[in-house]
Amino acid sequence: METILRGPSNEVTIGPDLPTVIIGERINPTGRKVFSAELQAGNLERVGRDAQAQADAGAMVLDVNVGAAGVDEVALLPRAVQIVQDTIDLPVCIDSPNPDALAAALKVAKGRVLVNSVNGETEKLKAVLPLVAEYGAAVIALCMDDHGIPETPEARLAVAENILKQAQAHGIAADSILFDPLTLAVGADHRAGVTACETTRLIRAKLGCNLTAGASNASHGMPERELLNTVLLTLLIQAGVNAPISNPLVNGLAVRAVDLMLGRDEWGMSYIQTYRAKAAREAAKG
Repeated sequence: METILRGPSNEVTIGPDLPTVIIGERINPTGRKVFSAELQAGNLERVGRDAQAQADAGAMVLDVNVGAAGVDEVALLPRAVQIVQDTIDLPVCIDSPNPDALAAALKVAKGRVLVNSVNGETEKLKAVLPLVAEYGAAVIALCMDDHGIPETPEARLAVAENILKQAQAHGIAADSILFDPLTLAVGADHRAGVTACETTRLIRAKLGCNLTAGASNASHGMPERELLNTVLLTLLIQAGVNAPISNPLVNGLAVRAVDLMLGRDEWGMSYIQTYRAKAAREAAKG
């Protein structure tokens, strides 16, 4: 099963046997005080720079999130999406919990976008799925519902099955959904990584759908966070996640290393190209 996204003219295909597609996470104010302050002031100058830097580092889709405190997302999210697509020819992942902001951004986005996100909550399904269907988008679906995040892989699979059923009722095919198994903090539950990986395997085996995940969620509160993020990212990709949301400037080379070791990078060319790009960035810093 393949999921196809498009930028203004560029096309990206996500599939089980294809190289991993990195969804660049950097255009997001979470944990970035300076960027948050800029967004609150209506300053979007950083958006284009972050888009270009992530593309240079190997991102193939760019997540766009402007959800800082006090920001009018309905006004600002479409502007950010336009800046990204004027800067780089990549598909965008429109990231907001606000359906009105999603709709405003979908109206201006070029190509076939990814919506981030829907989940199994009744109201969320009612608000987001019609938008996804109307604009012919793809969508990230989180394995949680009105009862919260299930503890077991089997219960998360059941949530995924319900979301798929509801999506199909809106004319949204399985290949338009990227399921997120949900990575929780290992500091609170040492088996959180295992649960995410097992959920990934179940969804791939039972539903055949493509998957995304944000590996950085798991390392909150722990030392050497980037080490933990990279290790979990590697395990998730091996389990079946093929479009992770991550920082390509930090994890891009590791992702290409996983692809190489899984036989998805002929002659190691993508790994070598990513290594050279990383080396050039580091040299430019002096």
